[in-house]
Formats: sequence, C-alpha cells, structure tokens
Amino acid sequence: MNKKQIEGKRLFVLDTNVFMHDPTALFRFKEHDIFLPIMVLEELDNNKKGHSEVSRNARQSSRFLDMLLADHTPQEIENGIPLSQGDMHLENISPSGRLFFQTRSISAELPGHLPGNRPDNNILGTALALRTQYPETLVTLVSKDINLRIKAAVIGLHAEDYHNDQVLEDSDLLFCGSHALGEDFWDRHSKDMHSWQESGRTFYRLQGPEVKQWLPNEFIYSPVVDGFEAIVRKIDDEQSIIETVRDYTHHKNAWGIHARNREQNFALNLLMDPDVDFVSLLGIAGTGKTLLTLAAGLEQTLEQNLYREIIMTRVTIPMGEDIGYLPGTEEEKMTPWMGALMDNLEVLTNREHNSEWARAATGDLLSKRIKIRSVNFMRGRTFLNRYIIIDEAQNLTSKQLKSLITRAGPGTKVVCLGNLSQIDTPYLTETTSGLTYVVERFKQWAHSGHITLQRGERSRLADFASDAL
Repeated sequence: MNKKQIEGKRLFVLDTNVFMHDPTALFRFKEHDIFLPIMVLEELDNNKKGHSEVSRNARQSSRFLDMLLADHTPQEIENGIPLSQGDMHLENISPSGRLFFQTRSISAELPGHLPGNRPDNNILGTALALRTQYPETLVTLVSKDINLRIKAAVIGLHAEDYHNDQVLEDSDLLFCGSHALGEDFWDRHSKDMHSWQESGRTFYRLQGPEVKQWLPNEFIYSPVVDGFEAIVRKIDDEQSIIETVRDYTHHKNAWGIHARNREQNFALNLLMDPDVDFVSLLGIAGTGKTLLTLAAGLEQTLEQNLYREIIMTRVTIPMGEDIGYLPGTEEEKMTPWMGALMDNLEVLTNREHNSEWARAATGDLLSKRIKIRSVNFMRGRTFLNRYIIIDEAQNLTSKQLKSLITRAGPGTKVVCLGNLSQIDTPYLTETTSGLTYVVERFKQWAHSGHITLQRGERSRLADFASDAL
C-alpha cells in the first residue's frame, strides 16, 4: 500500500523500539490515534536500567506516559487520553489524536493464535485483534524492526517503519556543499557585478536568478580545469557576496599537507577558517577526511595558537566481534578505537627529512596537545578554545550529536566526519543518521560549512575497492 494513497484517520500500534529510538514519538503522529500494547510497557520497564542512550530513551518515554496519565480516571484512560493536553515543551509538535492503552486481554478475540510466546508475536496479535475490532479503521503497526514488519506483511497486517526522524526522503538529496556553475552563468549574472580587493582577497557582489538559491559558505566553481572557484560569504535578498578560495593545492598547505583535488581544497578552506565554527565532512573511505582535519587542527593549534588543544572522539561500535573490557585510563581504553588518528599522525609526523630524534620529539609534543575522549563522558562538559573532531559521526543519533556539539564553548571549532555507507548502529539509516541531521540543520547558518569529498586519494587499490566491492 502506497503511503500517499492512505487517507483518513488511522490507528497506529507502536513497537517498543520506536520509543527507544525517539522518546517523543508519542507526539509525532498529528491527528492520528495511538495504541500501546501492554507488552510495550513491559519492554520499556525491562530496558530502563543502565547508562546507554537506549536506557535513557526508555526512561524518558515512561516519564512522558506518566505525565499524560496524571489525574485521569480508569474510565478516561479507557476512552483514550488526548495527546494535545500533554505540555511537553516540544517545538513544532501539536498532536490532536488520542492515546489508548491495552486495558484487557484480547487474545480470546483473535481469529487464531500466533505460534510462540515472543513479545513480537504478542504485539502482532494485539494489532490483529484491533483490526478485527475496528474494521473501518486502518490499523498500522509501526516498528524499527524490519523482521517484525516482515512478519506483519506475512499475516496481512499493514506495517511501516518510523519515518518521523527522517531528515530526507533520499540520501541522494543531501546538501553536498558545492555547486557547479553553468556555462552561461557569467553571461546572465555579470551585468551588475562589482568586484574589489580586501586584505589581499578578491570579492564579488552578484545578483540574479541563480544567486538567491545559494547557501552561506557554499562553494561555487566552474567545471573546467583550473576554473573559477569561490565561497559564498554573504547572502542579502537577491544579492550575494562571494570570495575566491585560497589555493591549498600548490601555494598554501596545512601542516605540510596539500589538497589533491577540488573538494579537498574546499574542505581545507573551511577547516582553516576561524569564522567557521562547525564543519561537516562526508566521503567514502580514503577521501582524506581525517588527514585533512588533523592537519588543519595541528596547524591552527601548534603554529597559529588559535586553539589550546585538539580533542578527538568517536562512538565505540566494533566492526566485528567485541574485544571485551579494556584496562587502563579513559584515553588508554579509547586507543584501540583511534587507529585512524594514529595512522594519520604517522603520516603527518614521519617526514623523510626529519631525524628519528625529531620525530620522537614531535610525537611527545603532539601527545600533550591531542586528547582522546569517550563520547560516554562528554555530557555536562564545556570545552573552551578547543578543536573538537567527532569521527565516525554517521553512527550517532541526532540527539547524541546535539549533546556533543552543545559542549562547545567560546573559541571552539567542531568538525564532524563520517561515511553514510558505513553505518553500524542498529535502527540508523542514511536518512535518519545524526550526521545527515546536522548537515541539513546547519546548512543555513553563516558560521558553518559542509563539503562532500568525492574522490579517494588513499591508493588505487582502495579506490577500486570502494567502487567495485
């Protein structure tokens, strides 16, 4: 059944994993009603203990339910609680449906019992009974569990994924950070163009039909080799001020690292700009995300003294089997997860002309200015004048990334790195990843920038593997 063909008020049966993914899910179904099987409450209770994001979401979901149930009689609960009465201080959310709970056993009403006693089968059985009880209403099971949705389809029950946390319909629509100019661009926009130089930089003021579609800190370029390249600095109605980009491919470098292609040059322009507080870099393996970010961080921390230190963190999700508990301090425990950092530091410090003593001295210096921190211990902290790198950000939820980015104090720059094709977190997809969320939410802000790196520069083997495997 096509979503666009479904009309009228519906009854949604929510699975437990929807709440553990988004505790505000209760209030995101607009005018539709929601039904909660008793098994969902049982599973929320079973998952409330612990310090994980799942446990916190389970506890918050229970708090929302408790607030909605406050001062209601059993008869009012039986008739459904208006979701509009819950003042949860949630922005842009105004539900008008009702919340129903399973108040009695309905297994006797089922046309047949599902085999097994698994919680999933209990929820499926409840949804089937509701469909029999309300034949005029479309009963839809909402779950993040793809296997539960397959079970529902097998027995003829309508089921959907939870879509309200999707930032985009398709990841191909994600803002890439750069825009190629058409061949006739200058013919259409050069009539009222003004140019000037300021502090050795060249600026242009343009107006025209294409200009008003640009975004702050978006890069524009002519597709021809060594063509025009600029960054959008200011947008005012139908006018825009652009600045030619700095050339990090030949004339400039960051800690000895040159850009090898157009997108890497754009990335270094964002990373080396102190007026850009937030940078997000997307790209497949080998595009240089970590190397460029570290090089820019070292240049600005050790050479320009813009930041006190570099802080690097990432979510600890293993690619294969978990290696178990690790001994040592927080930094020692994080070391196995920071192989990318160590590999890139080796590239940045082991220069051919450096002696062994010079490399050892540089390594000692870097160890004092680069700190490795765990995502689990970031809550409540404030970082002043730091250069923060969030690696593997595609594995974080929007809530987790919000918690990390809001740790930034005055003078701090945050850089998010990730590859949307390598998501390891359960229930996260390319369209619901926290990295996708921040790219879309920050693209209108004048102090943020994004670029998607297109071409791998690691090796010809890595490039072929990325394309062919």
